[in-house]
Amino acid sequence: MATTQRPYHLVVFGASGFTGQFVTEEVAREQVDLEGNSRLPWAVAGRSAEKLQRALERAALKLGRPTLPSEVGIIICDINNPASLDEMAKKTTVVLNCVGPYRLYGEPVVKACIENGTSCIDISGEPQYLEQMYWKYHEKAAEKGVYIIGSSGFDSIPADLGVIYTRNKMNGTLTAVESFLTIHSGPEGMCIHDGTWKSLIYGFGDYRNLKKLRNEANLKPLPIIGSKLKRRWLVSYCRELRSYSIPFMGSDVSVVKRTQRYLHEQLELSPVQYAAYITVGGITSVIKLMFAGLFFLFFVKFSIGRQLLIKFPWLFSFGYFSKQGPTQKQIDASSFTMTFFGQGYSQGFSPEKNKPNIRICTQVKGPESGYVATSIAMVQAAMTLLNDAANLPKAGGVFTPGAAFARTKLIDRLNLHGIEFTVISSSEV
Repeated sequence: MATTQRPYHLVVFGASGFTGQFVTEEVAREQVDLEGNSRLPWAVAGRSAEKLQRALERAALKLGRPTLPSEVGIIICDINNPASLDEMAKKTTVVLNCVGPYRLYGEPVVKACIENGTSCIDISGEPQYLEQMYWKYHEKAAEKGVYIIGSSGFDSIPADLGVIYTRNKMNGTLTAVESFLTIHSGPEGMCIHDGTWKSLIYGFGDYRNLKKLRNEANLKPLPIIGSKLKRRWLVSYCRELRSYSIPFMGSDVSVVKRTQRYLHEQLELSPVQYAAYITVGGITSVIKLMFAGLFFLFFVKFSIGRQLLIKFPWLFSFGYFSKQGPTQKQIDASSFTMTFFGQGYSQGFSPEKNKPNIRICTQVKGPESGYVATSIAMVQAAMTLLNDAANLPKAGGVFTPGAAFARTKLIDRLNLHGIEFTVISSSEV
């Protein structure tokens, strides 16, 4: 409940940014009930009151809600002003942090939220940042009883909850899953805002520090139940989907592995092996992507190369990234499908020295991934945090989406909002 001390349930920080605009519109949709009455006190936050006002006006125009700007609070705060972040955190139950790249701007928000007893959700797809926040702030967040939940957009809710959904639907023990992401675009193609491009550049450019962080953590490997999942080649052909695929370089593998560790160590569930791929179509697409990938990996090694990549995203990404981001037509014509192929063992069938005897195929489908599906996932994660507290982990902490929401109704919420989880097939081998 909103109180005089905390007048807002949610605050969208970075609401006037490219992704923040989509999140603002999604919160506005969630704000009203079926009768059109407001049920969610919320605010937008950022450096410029003028830009925040414009973001609300754009949302009002798009949703046909002319009174929206007068219904939403505006909070002025700056990532470089810790006191202003404290004031923002004190006014709300949950902060939706849309200000990236998170490796540069995420930690001050996490710190302010924990110190002021506020939960925080972000949409980072940056493994180094996500893992660093866990090691640095998990115990502090637990002491305060707040939830810091990263990667709650397209990176990595479909993958993380998709594996959990597959486990729940298998009539036996799920031991391994491969996921294949397919992005569907319309006649005008696809494009991604350069904020994501910058996160990729910083992530690849600083990969050594991620390896160092993991070496220092010195975690013992999770046990492998049954047959070991074989890794595919750099380029492989998926017969079921009739498409070539390459390993998916996003945060999904890192996030799913962390979730599986939590479920194994805290809830004593058997861990699931996981590998993630993205389909790339025919051999011509494979060749183009290989050239683009080699080009990127060469430039990202050097400081001057990274500067060039950041300055000319359209050129160096072969048109996939731009400073303007996708057009509305591109967004409307785009969608995604994530297909999961799982294997495991039926009840009473020992995984010791036996091959898996059950297979299952599930899918997660949704609208345009980078902004529409991301904003739906983020806002529904926040609504779950507000309304399904009894099924969250008992203590607070820094969590992956799967660790935080495994026992909640988040998948049901996503199904109702256009991100659909379905079983395609299930059979004994």
